[in-house]
Parts: sequence; C-alpha cells; structure tokens
Amino acid sequence: MVVTVRRDALAAAFARARTTARTSARTSALTTALTTAFTEAWALVAPVDCAGCGAHDRVLCTLCAAGLRAHLQCADLQAAAGDPVRIPLVAALSYEGVVRSVMLAYKNEGRTELARSLAAPLDAAVTAVWHGSDAELLVPVPGSRSGAARRGFGPVALVARRAGLVLTPALRAVGVAPEQKSLTLEQRKAAGAGQVDVQQRETRHLDTPQSGSERWRVRALVRGRRVVLVDDVVTSGATLRAAVRALRLAGAEVVGCAAIAATPRRQGVSSIPWQFIGDDIPGTGDNDARER
Repeated sequence: MVVTVRRDALAAAFARARTTARTSARTSALTTALTTAFTEAWALVAPVDCAGCGAHDRVLCTLCAAGLRAHLQCADLQAAAGDPVRIPLVAALSYEGVVRSVMLAYKNEGRTELARSLAAPLDAAVTAVWHGSDAELLVPVPGSRSGAARRGFGPVALVARRAGLVLTPALRAVGVAPEQKSLTLEQRKAAGAGQVDVQQRETRHLDTPQSGSERWRVRALVRGRRVVLVDDVVTSGATLRAAVRALRLAGAEVVGCAAIAATPRRQGVSSIPWQFIGDDIPGTGDNDARER
C-alpha cells in the first residue's frame, strides 16, 4: 500500500487561499492602518522587538512577517526501512533565517504572541495533508517532559489553537528521552528506533507507567481511527517515525504528517527527500480538519 499526497487536495488548499486573499483585499488597507496604530500605541506600554530581525516596537516587522508565508514542501515518510507504506509529510516553512529565529523566540523565550503568526503556516500544512485522507483525528507529537515543564505551554497545541484546529492529545510523554536538538542525524535515528519496544509495552499496558527511557504512552481511543500527526519542526524525521510506530501498535492508521517547518538539507545529508509543491496543481479535496 502506498499513501501519497493527493494533487487535487493540494490544489483545493491553494484555491481556498486565493479566494480568501481576494475577499480580504478589500479591507486590507484599513486593517493595516488599524494594526499599525495599535502596534505603535502598545509599544509605548510594553516595548518589544521583532522576533525575526530585532527591529524595535514590533512583534514581527513587515519583512519578517512576509518570511512566514507558507511555501509548502512535501515528502513520503516511512516508519521504518523497508516499510511499504509511504506516509505523506508536508511542512509549510524551511527552518532557517527568519523562520528559525521566530521559532526559537517562540519556544525558548516564551514569546507566545508569535503563535498567531505561525498559525497560518501550520494550517496550510495540515490542510494539504488532511484533504482527501479521510482522517478522523489530528494528533500532536508531544515534546519532552522537561521541555514542557520549562516552557509551561505546548508549542504545537498553542499554534493549532490559534489556527482553529482541534487536536486530540493521544500521545503523552511518560519518561526520559534524549533531547533531539542535541543529537546528530544518526543519533536521532537510533534514538527513535530504540523506543519501539517501550512503546509496544505501553500499548499493551496503557494504565501502567514504565520506568527507564520510555518516551510516550498511547491513548486507547486511537484504535481503529485514521490519524494525521502534527509537529512543530521536522529534522531527521526520527520523532515522527517513532510516533507512527507507537500509534500503529495501538491500532491506529497514520495517514499523514504535517509540520510548521522542516530543517533544510545540509551538505547533501538528509533522511527526508523534500520537494516543494507548485501553485498550479489541478483538482479538489473532500474533507476539513475543523469539521471533526
């Protein structure tokens, strides 16, 4: 079985975006003027710098905000080497430059106001994967427990809320796992592969926490459901692959993955062969993540 990104579904997403743009163009001038006036007034009360370039008195300057416009890229994800199922994976942005600066400010500096600016890219990625997939649940990939405790909020959950997306938190961090950001590509792959046995035990004993290096527990409600996974940043894909395997072992079918951003290929080494999606793909989609 081969699962691929449907061209007609992607075209539908772009068509809706164009329609929205035409409708909003009539009021864009007034909206821009009001937004600018409010921003300048608020800056007197709570000074802030642009998360992208550091310009004063703006959460995001006009130029950096433009850098967060979705430029969808897609790939096929395999849960393990030799797996015949290829799961469509879509990311809205490349994790570099302004995007990287904004994501770091959002996640590491507590700049939660940036969630609203990241909502449109996430929505675009989810829409591209969701349409035509007959998906039933949108499941976020949880970060480490230490990260959640440090931030006090879930990065994916907050952006999804701003985008109007309804998430089902079916995965939960229950133990110690290495911080992915400090690992090399090969270490990320090995870390993901090493979590499968733990997830198998967790799937069979959902009410019994495990000790040691467990990463997630899976809620039984996913059994028999079609799921789209959502993450913030994809690097090697190891975390997504581990999440796919955990959900499968719990009886779910993962039909797609969406992310706000993806780390671009560096020095020709990448476990994910990304391709950018064109703007003129014909066709239509048939379901909506907000309807579930």
